[in-house]
Amino acid sequence: MDRIGVVDTMFARVDMGAIAVDELESCPGYGTRFEVVRRTVPGFKDLAVACKLLVENEGCKIIVALGMPGRAAIDEVCAHEASQGIMMAQLLTSTHILEVFVHENEEEDPEALVPVCEDRARKHARNAYWMLYEPHELSRRAGQGIRQGYADAGPIATSTSIGA
Repeated sequence: MDRIGVVDTMFARVDMGAIAVDELESCPGYGTRFEVVRRTVPGFKDLAVACKLLVENEGCKIIVALGMPGRAAIDEVCAHEASQGIMMAQLLTSTHILEVFVHENEEEDPEALVPVCEDRARKHARNAYWMLYEPHELSRRAGQGIRQGYADAGPIATSTSIGA
């Protein structure tokens, strides 16, 4: 049975790991074709090594890594460093790790982040599923300006269309 990893943090103010797991459990093949392996780490700078270990020791084929950087400037710097670590883990393991960060400074009101966290965690979890089992679903959405957490931006009109 395949394994999809979900790694989240204690630092986040919303349990995005539980949301991602819930979404994956609703996907076709859960429990028969694939299972979910979840790990929780203290902060987002711990995500990369946890993801790498899930690939190397638990055989995960793809990982969803969730974190919530705070509002301070230092949090943004640390989030960038965490992203660099996640990219390094992808390259070292040749495995996709979908980074799902919701920055506290995306909204003035912390309560307004709850639907952003839920939407982003669910959509990235579904993207992980599609990457493994239904890649055509991603191709079908290419160029549509689809966003996680906020309204879709929509496609930009072009003077020519491919295949028309």
